[in-house]
Order: sequence, then structure tokens, then C-alpha cells
Amino acid sequence: MSRFFKGIRSGQSNFWIFSFILILPGCASTPEQKLVNDFSTQTRVEYVLECMNQRGGQSYQFFYPCVCSVDKIATLMTDEEYTQAQTYSRFRSLPGERGSVFRDPPKSRDLRKRLEEAKSLAAKACHLK
Repeated sequence: MSRFFKGIRSGQSNFWIFSFILILPGCASTPEQKLVNDFSTQTRVEYVLECMNQRGGQSYQFFYPCVCSVDKIATLMTDEEYTQAQTYSRFRSLPGERGSVFRDPPKSRDLRKRLEEAKSLAAKACHLK
């Protein structure tokens, strides 16, 4: 007789039932579930470095609040929305028609506004000055 069946006979069946119950929910997850806090590593690193440089340089004094800030923003926007909002914000000051592509579309205004709100909430939550 196998070890498994001997374990069940000797009263260890609770272990197997408990193990099955713990494993089962992980098997039932669907690939359509949206990832929370799904910023790419590159996006996070770029944000933290830029945040630290805006506050006086790369030091631990600014590192942790900037990491906290990008985590907070990641809960409020998807990586794609954040990247688009950053692009619109950076290039809206281009002169003429080239800048109008980034300045004028309603999506641009909406995403830039959401980004500013997210940054403001993150700054308050993470005690950024």
C-alpha cells in the first residue's frame, strides 16, 4: 500500500484536506484579473530617480518617500495611463503644431490632470515636500 493511503488510514487525512484547501484557490484564479500596482520596473526606477533629483539629489532622505510616492501613484493609475500622462506632460511645451499634438487632445488634458492629482495625493501620503 502506498504512503499516501497509509497516512490517510493513520489519521493524517486532515493534513491532506487542509493542503488541498490551501492550494485550490490559487488554481482558480483567472488570467483576466487586473494586476494591482502593475508599474514596470523601468517606470518605477525612472520616477524615483527623477523624484530624488527634484528634491536635491540621490540620498536615502529622499529615496524612501519617492518609492512610497510611486507606489501610491501605481494604485491610482495603470502603467499605460501613467506613461501616456508623462509623455503628454513633457512634450506639451513644444512650440507650434508639434506641441499641439500633446497639448490639445481631450485625452491629454484628462490624463495630465489625473497625473497631477495622483502626484498630489502621493506627496501628502508619503510626506514629500
